[in-house]
Amino acid sequence: MKNLILMTAAIGGIALAGCANTGAKYEPIADGPVSVTYAADLESCQQLATERGYINDDTKTNAAIGAGLGALAGIADDDVSDTEGAIAGAVVGAIAGGGAGMLETREQRRQVVIDCMKGRGHPVVG
Repeated sequence: MKNLILMTAAIGGIALAGCANTGAKYEPIADGPVSVTYAADLESCQQLATERGYINDDTKTNAAIGAGLGALAGIADDDVSDTEGAIAGAVVGAIAGGGAGMLETREQRRQVVIDCMKGRGHPVVG
Protein backbone atom coordinates (compact mmCIF):
# COMPACT_ATOMS: atom_id res chain seq x y z
CA MET A 1 0.00 0.00 0.00
CA LYS A 2 2.84 2.40 0.88
CA ASN A 3 4.46 1.71 -2.49
CA LEU A 4 1.22 2.62 -4.29
CA ILE A 5 0.99 5.91 -2.40
CA LEU A 6 4.63 6.79 -3.06
CA MET A 7 4.38 5.87 -6.73
CA THR A 8 1.20 7.88 -7.19
CA ALA A 9 2.72 10.91 -5.44
CA ALA A 10 5.84 10.67 -7.62
CA ILE A 11 3.77 10.52 -10.80
CA GLY A 12 1.78 13.55 -9.65
CA GLY A 13 4.98 15.49 -8.96
CA ILE A 14 6.39 14.65 -12.38
CA ALA A 15 3.12 15.72 -14.03
CA LEU A 16 3.16 19.03 -12.16
CA ALA A 17 6.74 19.72 -13.19
CA GLY A 18 5.90 18.89 -16.79
CA CYS A 19 3.05 21.42 -16.84
CA ALA A 20 5.08 24.29 -15.38
CA ASN A 21 4.96 26.62 -18.40
CA THR A 22 2.53 24.89 -20.71
CA GLY A 23 -0.47 26.83 -21.84
CA ALA A 24 1.22 30.17 -21.24
CA LYS A 25 3.83 29.48 -23.93
CA TYR A 26 1.14 28.76 -26.51
CA GLU A 27 1.72 30.32 -29.93
CA PRO A 28 -1.61 30.92 -31.70
CA ILE A 29 -2.13 30.47 -35.41
CA ALA A 30 -2.26 33.77 -37.28
CA ASP A 31 -4.90 34.14 -39.99
CA GLY A 32 -3.06 36.41 -42.35
CA PRO A 33 0.05 38.56 -42.18
CA VAL A 34 1.43 39.52 -38.79
CA SER A 35 2.47 43.03 -37.84
CA VAL A 36 5.88 44.11 -36.59
CA THR A 37 4.52 44.18 -33.03
CA TYR A 38 3.35 40.55 -33.15
CA ALA A 39 6.39 39.03 -31.43
CA ALA A 40 6.48 41.61 -28.65
CA ASP A 41 2.73 41.36 -28.10
CA LEU A 42 2.93 37.55 -28.05
CA GLU A 43 5.62 37.68 -25.38
CA SER A 44 3.54 40.11 -23.30
CA CYS A 45 0.40 37.98 -23.65
CA GLN A 46 2.30 34.83 -22.70
CA GLN A 47 3.64 36.59 -19.62
CA LEU A 48 0.12 37.68 -18.73
CA ALA A 49 -1.09 34.07 -19.00
CA THR A 50 1.45 32.94 -16.39
CA GLU A 51 -0.42 35.01 -13.81
CA ARG A 52 -3.00 32.21 -13.72
CA GLY A 53 -1.11 29.85 -11.42
CA TYR A 54 -1.58 26.10 -11.48
CA ILE A 55 -2.11 25.85 -7.73
CA ASN A 56 -5.23 28.03 -7.69
CA ASP A 57 -8.54 27.80 -5.82
CA ASP A 58 -10.13 25.65 -8.54
CA THR A 59 -7.28 23.14 -8.46
CA LYS A 60 -7.36 23.01 -4.67
CA THR A 61 -11.11 22.41 -4.72
CA ASN A 62 -10.73 19.62 -7.29
CA ALA A 63 -8.00 18.02 -5.19
CA ALA A 64 -10.13 18.20 -2.04
CA ILE A 65 -13.13 16.66 -3.79
CA GLY A 66 -10.91 13.97 -5.28
CA ALA A 67 -9.43 13.22 -1.84
CA GLY A 68 -12.88 12.89 -0.30
CA LEU A 69 -14.19 10.62 -3.02
CA GLY A 70 -10.96 8.62 -3.02
CA ALA A 71 -11.15 8.13 0.75
CA LEU A 72 -14.70 6.84 0.45
CA ALA A 73 -13.69 4.47 -2.32
CA GLY A 74 -10.70 3.31 -0.27
CA ILE A 75 -12.89 2.52 2.71
CA ALA A 76 -15.08 0.37 0.46
CA ASP A 77 -12.05 -1.72 -0.62
CA ASP A 78 -12.28 -5.09 1.14
CA ASP A 79 -8.62 -5.98 0.52
CA VAL A 80 -7.16 -3.49 3.05
CA SER A 81 -8.13 -1.98 6.39
CA ASP A 82 -10.46 1.01 6.37
CA THR A 83 -7.66 3.34 7.50
CA GLU A 84 -5.18 2.19 4.86
CA GLY A 85 -7.84 2.26 2.18
CA ALA A 86 -8.99 5.73 3.15
CA ILE A 87 -5.44 7.12 3.14
CA ALA A 88 -4.50 5.51 -0.16
CA GLY A 89 -7.78 6.53 -1.75
CA ALA A 90 -7.42 10.10 -0.50
CA VAL A 91 -3.88 10.41 -1.90
CA VAL A 92 -4.82 8.97 -5.27
CA GLY A 93 -8.03 11.02 -5.42
CA ALA A 94 -6.26 14.26 -4.48
CA ILE A 95 -3.65 13.75 -7.19
CA ALA A 96 -6.28 12.89 -9.78
CA GLY A 97 -8.48 15.83 -8.82
CA GLY A 98 -5.56 18.24 -8.68
CA GLY A 99 -4.33 16.97 -12.04
CA ALA A 100 -7.72 17.63 -13.59
CA GLY A 101 -7.62 21.15 -12.17
CA MET A 102 -4.17 21.72 -13.65
CA LEU A 103 -5.36 20.58 -17.06
CA GLU A 104 -8.19 23.12 -16.85
CA THR A 105 -5.68 25.82 -15.90
CA ARG A 106 -3.51 24.89 -18.88
CA GLU A 107 -6.46 25.46 -21.21
CA GLN A 108 -7.31 28.74 -19.46
CA ARG A 109 -3.74 29.97 -19.95
CA ARG A 110 -3.88 29.08 -23.65
CA GLN A 111 -7.14 30.98 -23.97
CA VAL A 112 -5.64 34.02 -22.22
CA VAL A 113 -2.90 34.15 -24.89
CA ILE A 114 -5.46 33.93 -27.71
CA ASP A 115 -7.81 36.54 -26.22
CA CYS A 116 -4.97 38.89 -25.40
CA MET A 117 -3.59 38.71 -28.95
CA LYS A 118 -7.06 39.32 -30.40
CA GLY A 119 -7.47 42.24 -28.03
CA ARG A 120 -4.28 43.74 -29.40
CA GLY A 121 -5.63 43.50 -32.93
CA HIS A 122 -3.80 40.43 -34.21
CA PRO A 123 -5.69 38.04 -36.54
CA VAL A 124 -5.30 34.86 -34.50
CA VAL A 125 -7.70 31.93 -34.75
CA GLY A 126 -6.44 29.62 -32.03
